[in-house]
Amino acid sequence: MNPSPSRRSFLASSLGVAALAPLADTVAVRRASARKKLLVLGGTSFLGPAIIDFALARGHEVVLFNRGKTNAELYPELEKLRGDRNTGDLKALEGRKFDAYVDTSGYVPAHVAATAKLAAENAAAYVFVSTVSVYPRLGGAEVDVDEQSETATVPDDVIAQIDTINASFREGGRWYGGLKALCEAQAELAMPGRVANLRPGLIVGPRDTSDRFTWWPVRVDRGGEVLAPGDPSARVQVIDVRDLGEWIVKCVEDDVRGVHNAVGFRGTVTMQDFLGACRCATSNPVELVWADDELLKEHQVGAWMEMPLWIPSGRSGVSNARAIEKGLTFRPLGDTIRDTLAWARDEAQRRKLFARTGIAPEKEPPPRRRSGRADAAGRTPPASSERPPNRSKLPEHGPAADAMMRPLPCHQSATTWCWASFS
Repeated sequence: MNPSPSRRSFLASSLGVAALAPLADTVAVRRASARKKLLVLGGTSFLGPAIIDFALARGHEVVLFNRGKTNAELYPELEKLRGDRNTGDLKALEGRKFDAYVDTSGYVPAHVAATAKLAAENAAAYVFVSTVSVYPRLGGAEVDVDEQSETATVPDDVIAQIDTINASFREGGRWYGGLKALCEAQAELAMPGRVANLRPGLIVGPRDTSDRFTWWPVRVDRGGEVLAPGDPSARVQVIDVRDLGEWIVKCVEDDVRGVHNAVGFRGTVTMQDFLGACRCATSNPVELVWADDELLKEHQVGAWMEMPLWIPSGRSGVSNARAIEKGLTFRPLGDTIRDTLAWARDEAQRRKLFARTGIAPEKEPPPRRRSGRADAAGRTPPASSERPPNRSKLPEHGPAADAMMRPLPCHQSATTWCWASFS
């Protein structure tokens, strides 16, 4: 029996929405019960637009403060105050009243101290975007870090030399986490009890030009044998820029204060889950070939940038319980992957992708003496000097089939699941 016209229309529209855009971006955003006036410091690069777009959709007033050099053409309808934190030019902010400062561009403690001092006199709250890099034991601890965990420090002589944003990234970003921790402290010192220090992990999604997360949807979409790094059960805790932007606005609306880790997800997402979800986003045949940490190191594969998201021997994660309790939510990972892939295809027409990230084709896959195709438990075959055999036919029924198949929430909607097999 064919569905009725009304049901057919409903199904078509529902599936069309699920295929074309994230659910959260297709549903009309409810207006906030109370209109707020937000000052966004920075705001025209990656995270800023996600904050601004959601704030405007909620009916808030947004004013920007920046140098006017990055994507200055964005938001022509908004008031734009000009200044430069590097030179201490904050005159445009003097005497201006706001409900909240939202600081997306604070990297130097002295800069944050100066803006927070102004905010203390002219705003009710200060939302500072920090980082999980404040935790020096991240990845190496035996248990998850939380908001009470030790934070990184910076020697006084180093602090004295850092007076610009570029200087804060010297020595390959060695002091980045410690400087962010000091920025948090300066904000809280100026506005005790009125600061929300938010610590995101890797922020990902469309418009992410760091090309780390983006590497994987694009590489998997290319098809063929894909070198998969390290332990398949290693956790992935990225956060979609749109989810973070929305939550920052909600922190202003709900008067959220204190320190919160803004990382994904509800429950555990592993590297195997993530790469499986990337497989769901492409129609090209893909085979994941897992290589353990030792083999990757032996072949001088670099962590994090050359092999994006790979942290050798990293087992601990970051607790996000406090942020979830305060309203942080996550769209399906499959939506983030699909939208990032669509954006990357378009972005590739404007610039060369992966100039700084991703493994070179000649290194993928490396000799597989200690690597191979992982089974459902993430185990790889024993050492062998021979190339592993091609994928055998998957069992169709019984426990073996169940063990090799698992649901992955990519393209997730109320009625659809994508199943990925792991060989």
